[in-house]
Amino acid sequence: MEITKDIRYAGVNDHEIDLFEGQYKVENGMAYNSYVIMDEKTAVMDTVDASFYEEWMQNIKQILGSRTPDYLVVQHMEPDHSANISAFLEAFPDTVIVSSAPAFNIMKQFFGTDYADRRQIVKEGDTLSLGIHTLQFIGAPMVHWPEVIVTYDQQDKVLFSADGFGKFGALDVEEDWACEARRYYFGIVGKFGMQVQNLLKKAAALDIQAICPLHGPVLKENLGYYVNLYQTWSSYGVESEGIMIAYTSVYGNTKAAAQLLADRLTEKGCPKVVVADLAREDMAECMEDAFRYGKLVLATTTYNTDMFPYMREFIHELIGHNYQNRTVALMENGSWAPLAAKAMRAKLETCKDITFAEHTVQIRSALNEDSIAQIEALAEELCS
Repeated sequence: MEITKDIRYAGVNDHEIDLFEGQYKVENGMAYNSYVIMDEKTAVMDTVDASFYEEWMQNIKQILGSRTPDYLVVQHMEPDHSANISAFLEAFPDTVIVSSAPAFNIMKQFFGTDYADRRQIVKEGDTLSLGIHTLQFIGAPMVHWPEVIVTYDQQDKVLFSADGFGKFGALDVEEDWACEARRYYFGIVGKFGMQVQNLLKKAAALDIQAICPLHGPVLKENLGYYVNLYQTWSSYGVESEGIMIAYTSVYGNTKAAAQLLADRLTEKGCPKVVVADLAREDMAECMEDAFRYGKLVLATTTYNTDMFPYMREFIHELIGHNYQNRTVALMENGSWAPLAAKAMRAKLETCKDITFAEHTVQIRSALNEDSIAQIEALAEELCS
């Protein structure tokens, strides 16, 4: 794949993987992206997952022809991008490795060496000339590891964005970018909104014509669309007006209450209502919707004087990913000691800028006239 006249794609598609980072379902696989810049000197941008060394090396050699790489630029040390550093440097003993100082510390942990005899340490604002192409390095710590740098090619105006602007899914599968990029962002990067904001501010000063991430497609058209989504996500803004109802249910009564609320919200004209069974649906998909919409309803049974385990896990994930700036409503069910709402509220009060709905629904075992009236009142509040 030709990105520009001098920049080639050298990455691979992984359709063997079922769980990315051991937890995220990727039915359409993953892309591990690597790029080669051809100039008076040549630079390879990052490696790929260890399982694809041979395929990746074939791509590199096909692009380089009789030439050898002068530089290997390592932007991120997570193994899906860095696993082949050692093997690559053995294959090309004259190649200089270019990365940040923290990255070389991590390399020593992975490979037993920090390549002191063949490395070039770069920091914010440093440049590397390849000929007509000059690479400008930009610090991006905690997007989403501390050693991360991104690279701007001043000649072709290309931003190599590391894990920024990435998405789940292999490149030979067509799917909506925003859906899988959103799930990727909030799962992988979402905790570090401030750091992403800092990177976006730096990127705003650059004339960027293309974005080359380490996962997902190269972005060339309508870049404002992608940047605006990242601006919303990293500032924890509301992307879409709507309400997510996330529930757990043991015998179906809490499920019935959640569905009744969804029906009432729809009848009242709420623009979007999403209902998720936390015990059965992909947790990362549920996280994505919780961050996408401005209002969240949590409905669960009391369990061991606390909340049901799947709800506890969901709230733990929300807090761990810096959930904030949302309206939250609570529904609890309890036959003899309803305590779930109290437990949920106590957890979420640690989050920033959470507004709790005035009405909390309490169900005693099963729906009755009183709890149905509470649901009606909550629906009215949420739609107002």
